Amino acid sequence: MSIAERGRKPRALVAGGAGFLGSHLCDRLLEAGREVICLDSLLTGSIANVARLLSQPAFSLVRRDVIEPLPDLGKIDEIYNLACAASPPLYQKDPVHTLKTSVLGSLNLLDLAVANRARIFMASTSEVYGDPAVHPQPEDYRGNVNPHGPRACYDEGKRSAETLFFDYRRVHGLSIRVARIFNTYGPRMRADDGRVVSNFIVQAIRGEGLTVYGDGSQTRSFCYVDDLIEGIMRLTALDADPATPVNLGNPVELTVGDLAERVLRLTGSSARIIHRPLPVDDPRQRRPDIALATRLLGWVPEVGLEEGLARTVGHFRMTLGPAAAGAHP
Repeated sequence: MSIAERGRKPRALVAGGAGFLGSHLCDRLLEAGREVICLDSLLTGSIANVARLLSQPAFSLVRRDVIEPLPDLGKIDEIYNLACAASPPLYQKDPVHTLKTSVLGSLNLLDLAVANRARIFMASTSEVYGDPAVHPQPEDYRGNVNPHGPRACYDEGKRSAETLFFDYRRVHGLSIRVARIFNTYGPRMRADDGRVVSNFIVQAIRGEGLTVYGDGSQTRSFCYVDDLIEGIMRLTALDADPATPVNLGNPVELTVGDLAERVLRLTGSSARIIHRPLPVDDPRQRRPDIALATRLLGWVPEVGLEEGLARTVGHFRMTLGPAAAGAHP
């Protein structure tokens, strides 16, 4: 008997649901007719991201760190694991907790999935490829990761989580979906997030120097949040288990220096570009091969960089307040 035949909405648990990506996913799941439980420690997530949802009967917020034993949440049909800080300054602030979030958090959610026979999605990362020697990066590339560097708590944590997910699939027959998410941006990013898009936009609006690490020739590929969430929805809904991680990201590649110039132009800022030394293990290039996602899901990103950046600039002009937003009309 299907869920619909039993007369109830499917119930989805979103770990990290008050974060940047998690809150957008909560929106989409509610729109799709799910009852949504948002589980978040609020270490990097924010009540503000889900405040408008708190009055909806189909939405509930549970404040809990995913590394701790989970409370009784009733029957769960879908689990989405987005519970981990994703920006280097935030995940390096407490690297031990970051690694625990990926490993212990995944174990807790996987055990919950076994108990409920629930389908479970994991937000992995392009960081599993490290500083890649293969470009663009396909899913069968095994990466070039420093296992003891300052980024290892995140890189190796996500690699370990992928191992757990596929072992639970083999041992317990779980229905799993693993997405390797490349750089994503959009509204609800934190002003102090520490990632390059938010850094540049906030610095430009405030009239501060745009901090470019290295000479700015390193490349990235940026996916707008709406496109990313669409990819997650399609991957999780896929009937057949792909039995492999799936890259989700925008394959349009540009240099960090080019991104800085675009942000200055969009904001009308007269701020200067300031160069700083390149951080340890910072990837020189990053671009997803999305052939598998396109074939399996019929998915390609639709929002262009100029449009996505303009929307994100608008978000930060509102959230930073009228004084900062008015500094550079």
